[in-house]
Amino acid sequence: MNRFDYETAKKTFTDNYRAAIYCRLSKDDDLKGESASIANQRDMLEKYCKKQGWEVVSVYQDDGYTGLNMERPSLKRMLKAVEQRQINLVITKDLSRLGRNYLQTGYLTEDFFPRNGVRYIAMNDGIDTLLDNNDIAPFKNILNELYSKDISKKVHSSYLLKAQKGQFTGSVAPFGYKKDPDNKNHLIIDEETAPIIKQIFDYALEGHGPNYIRRRLEEEKIPCPAWWNRQRGLRKVYTKWERKTPKTEVLCGIFP
Repeated sequence: MNRFDYETAKKTFTDNYRAAIYCRLSKDDDLKGESASIANQRDMLEKYCKKQGWEVVSVYQDDGYTGLNMERPSLKRMLKAVEQRQINLVITKDLSRLGRNYLQTGYLTEDFFPRNGVRYIAMNDGIDTLLDNNDIAPFKNILNELYSKDISKKVHSSYLLKAQKGQFTGSVAPFGYKKDPDNKNHLIIDEETAPIIKQIFDYALEGHGPNYIRRRLEEEKIPCPAWWNRQRGLRKVYTKWERKTPKTEVLCGIFP
């Protein structure tokens, strides 16, 4: 759809919008209070659309995705709906919710949406493609990308500094250890699983290789780390190394 078609579509759909609300949240976001939460984004935008008399046909939500990633599942579903002409209005809380990638977010607002006859509104940023006062949008796109990259660098530097100090930064402690209840960056010996690690080292010191150690652990029906993590509510996945023994149904396997 060319520019002329877009202008025609805007006039055609001004009083007959089929709106899509898009919400996104990630760990990169600076959450001050609850205003940025997915639920509050949705509530705010639904109220705005209701006030304008617009029909909300779909709500798309990507929780836990950085704005630099444009391969978000709900965003892709929404763009597909745009191409299929199911919606002609997309609204977000602000421009950074749509994305923090300067080039790809600019492509959506400057090319993809207009080409498909879609009006886009970033409510808190005052951006509305129906109007002609959106000169600030490219600058906001650049700032949004720089902000996300800056946060990423700070997080990486923070992890590196902790590692240099000998502090643990992982989400799950290595097998044989557990997190100190009083300090999540400090590991203490797990008295329940440490004997398994000691046995593995003893086998190795005796000159046995990985295959021998694996067979011995399976013969002794010693569960693998993933099993222990599930028992303790730390993980829910099963590994390809695990299997059920015919008689005991105990999950066993070598350590992945």
